[in-house]
Amino acid sequence: MRHLKKDLIHPTSVSRWSHIWSGFIGDKLAVLSLVIFVFYCLFALMAPLVAPFDINDPAFMDLMNAEIAPSWISNDSRFLLGTDAQGRDLLSVILYGTRLSLTIGVCAVLIQATLGICIGLVAGYSGGRVDNFLMRCADIQLSFSTMMVAIVFLAIFQSLFGIAMYQQLAMIILILVIGLTEWPLFARTIRASVLAEKQKEYVDAARVMGISSKRIMFRHILPNTLSPVLVIFTVQIANAIVAEAALSFLGLGMPATEPSLGSLISAGFSYMFAGSWWICVIPSLTLIVLILVMNLLGDWLRDHLNPRVYKD
Repeated sequence: MRHLKKDLIHPTSVSRWSHIWSGFIGDKLAVLSLVIFVFYCLFALMAPLVAPFDINDPAFMDLMNAEIAPSWISNDSRFLLGTDAQGRDLLSVILYGTRLSLTIGVCAVLIQATLGICIGLVAGYSGGRVDNFLMRCADIQLSFSTMMVAIVFLAIFQSLFGIAMYQQLAMIILILVIGLTEWPLFARTIRASVLAEKQKEYVDAARVMGISSKRIMFRHILPNTLSPVLVIFTVQIANAIVAEAALSFLGLGMPATEPSLGSLISAGFSYMFAGSWWICVIPSLTLIVLILVMNLLGDWLRDHLNPRVYKD
């Protein structure tokens, strides 16, 4: 009986995953995208070790070094990518800013995925009025733009509690706002998969054996619905990073003392046509490449984790 319970999970065949892996190795663009993304993640995680300067050092900001051009223009080997208007080494703040942007993106999407998966499982498995109620809530949430909700909430928070309080809690607030506004994407996707999975024989067998609904949902159905979630997870991280960058550019994101890629772009935009173009262009290129490779990985996962594509 114990072995029978283990067999109730409808496993993804080994041949399918070997097919996916061989397809990935043969796709040079996907491999290049993954290599670049891993490069970003490693350097972001190791920012304190690989950054030329410590951004927390009081001597890091030196106005005497302000707006120094990149080393290939100014021949100043101290600052590879130049400095910003506050005299900060641009390479150092970009490394720390990338780590901060990735942290916000991943944490926000984890909140989205946790809420969306739980709500989608309950809605799809329960059906009836529970399903209708939860999906109407999702429809209402989707009717509001993420940026609109974020702008309104962040503006109200700053008005009620002050900018000083907001700057202390900026990272947590951004994660919560971005995370709590995008969960319907996961919920609707999981619900659609659950509606198909719960009609299969292994779910009927689990019910006959008296296994609880909670165990059926999370132990047996959920593992077989995660393929589309991986695609959404990858794309949503990119979307969350873009949302944070947009909010920071509007002055509602991370403060200048905790630079993210968005706040660096915002701070450098005013110098774009004043001769110090690198202050805005280099962080912008860093953000564009990061978003591009994540979207390319998401597109590849969508194409190769689609069962119809595999069957063809």
